[in-house]
Amino acid sequence: MRRATGDPVKVLLHRHRELCERAVDPLEIAAGLEACGVTDRAVARYRHRDVFSLAEELYARVPRDLSCTPDGARRPGGDRATGSEPDADLAPVPGPACAPPHAGGTAWHAGGTACGAGRGSLRRRGGRALAALLPAAVCAAALAVHARATGPLLIAVTAAGAAGLAAALVLAVRSGPLRAPRRAPLTTWAATLLLVLYAAYGDGLLDQLAGTGPVEPRPPATAPLLGLAAAVAPAALCARLFAVRARRRLAVSRALDDFTAGVRPLLPAVVALQLVALTGLLAAARLVPGTRPGALAPAVALGALLFLARLLAVYGFPRAGSTALGGAAAAQALACLSLLAGRLPGCDAAAVPVRRAVESWGAAAVPGAVCTAAALVLLGYACAVLARASAHARR
Repeated sequence: MRRATGDPVKVLLHRHRELCERAVDPLEIAAGLEACGVTDRAVARYRHRDVFSLAEELYARVPRDLSCTPDGARRPGGDRATGSEPDADLAPVPGPACAPPHAGGTAWHAGGTACGAGRGSLRRRGGRALAALLPAAVCAAALAVHARATGPLLIAVTAAGAAGLAAALVLAVRSGPLRAPRRAPLTTWAATLLLVLYAAYGDGLLDQLAGTGPVEPRPPATAPLLGLAAAVAPAALCARLFAVRARRRLAVSRALDDFTAGVRPLLPAVVALQLVALTGLLAAARLVPGTRPGALAPAVALGALLFLARLLAVYGFPRAGSTALGGAAAAQALACLSLLAGRLPGCDAAAVPVRRAVESWGAAAVPGAVCTAAALVLLGYACAVLARASAHARR
């Protein structure tokens, strides 16, 4: 009679059999074990020094689909390569032999496949680059027409430009490094829309509400819109850089603590790189003829918040970004509503904090403080969850 407790690794293999069978390398098993709560401190019971060595044994012992050798023979994937025999009760069922490769023209087919794959890869990269640059192009074209339009045409141009920019942004974030495994909920898009609208119209509205009240609509600050749209391309590059560096760190790490220590400072460095690019683009957008400048600091804070929210969505944590975006949008709306409420009889105290902030530091202080606080909270959360190996298992 076989004792189930004699081999603790086999017990773990039965428990996580699906994970081990679908894994393409031991790194994916290690990340999955970490996500299930198996850490370097908990592997002593399995007679291993860390999760990575335990994952290598699980990968070697798991029964997986049989693969073909160059001469056409079938062999268990991973078992012969590692020199270990599969468990008797987990051995795979033999199947038909694989057909050997064609003797003639093998090199020609290999070369043709490689060239075709290379051309396909170049086309995909070119398409992703164009998708990342499309929001800036659409925004620049819309603003150029907007600066010359008047009357009813101005309203039509504004609506068409907003729709085109929204479509370009959706296309940019659904391909390449900014693509998330799941589509963002409508609340995320609504919060993003409110934040972008506030970046264009909010400071002027808040300034008027803090004074004598809104008399006539002010023209929007279009330079922040152009700078934020142009920042999609460097955001994609920074997201790609973070994914490549983290995956490379995962490949050379021998323990989860080692991986965490190496990846944790990587995220702030990537965010800082994105902020440098964003600041430069926002400053350059103010020099474009036909654009109306806006406050620089709130736009930088908003760009950082949007980048962190999207990066978390890419790695499977969309709820945190959606919450931060919704909270920032709600806080900015509440600031405007508090000034309106202060005009009601007996409600003067409701408008005092926002009015004093506007009088002391200007209208840009409110969105700057709100977006900065939300971005800092989101950065702390991202440094915690994106330093886990499980977040990079399938990147």
